[in-house]
Amino acid sequence: MTPDNAPEHTPDHEPGTASGSRWSDLDRPPLNVTALRRALLIEGGLWTSLDVVPSIGSTNTDLGGRAAALPEGAVLVAEEQTAGRGRLDRTWTAPARSGLFFSVLLRPGDGVPVRHWAWLPLLAGVATASALARAAGVDMSLKWPNDLLVMVKGANGTEERKAGGILAERVTEDAVVVGIGLNVTLRPDELPVPEAGSLALANAVSTDRDPLLRAILRSLEQWYRRWRSLGGDPAGSGLQEAYAAGCATLGRTVRAELPGGRSLTGEAVAVDGEGRLVVAEDGGERHAVGAGDIVHLRAAGS
Repeated sequence: MTPDNAPEHTPDHEPGTASGSRWSDLDRPPLNVTALRRALLIEGGLWTSLDVVPSIGSTNTDLGGRAAALPEGAVLVAEEQTAGRGRLDRTWTAPARSGLFFSVLLRPGDGVPVRHWAWLPLLAGVATASALARAAGVDMSLKWPNDLLVMVKGANGTEERKAGGILAERVTEDAVVVGIGLNVTLRPDELPVPEAGSLALANAVSTDRDPLLRAILRSLEQWYRRWRSLGGDPAGSGLQEAYAAGCATLGRTVRAELPGGRSLTGEAVAVDGEGRLVVAEDGGERHAVGAGDIVHLRAAGS
């Protein structure tokens, strides 16, 4: 028996949500939970359970609330989030079945020092971007620390836009929930803000959410196992190098809006061993930024 707040398994014939029938938009078919489980829940694999719910407030909140009773590798996917959250308590909303909204439960264990857990959202970014390059044919870049960027043709030419985000939260002493939200088929008239984008607007070769989700979860498993097997060492696992290679923030002039209302402007020159962004001011002084909001201003030297 599952606890009262646990999501029930979603059968193929489950009725629609308040947003309408699951088949109300033929361009946005529901996820095939049976096929996803068959492909991802394999013996010896990281993923131990996979549930798809038609609608939920926040996959991170729900999965985090049940973390103590679940093994590592639980995956919760929502066709629609009504109270999705990003960093700094920002909201994340999108039409039903227009994207991928899911969270995974990870237990890095005693072998990974807590100081390295800050790499988990960056690891998820590398895994997602590399998976989508193969499965969707989209050149995705990373904005420190957790935004997924695509290039979209706009009124002023090709623009860098946010198509997804990652939120990692420590929910118990030994567990972290990592949530990923990705706009897949969002149309121009559905964008929450002009700066938003989607895989469809970036001319992805595929917007079929089933293979995209499989590709992301498989890539996430590969990167996570490698990182954990090396004690969370970002350099030894290749994670630090891979993140720097795909990070659109590095080499840019940025403004870091820091806690307490402070701000810092300079060139983003590196991501250090703790996953912090290193910003060099004009005078050469360097600062390691571990928390705050980063605004891309212009390319270095422009």
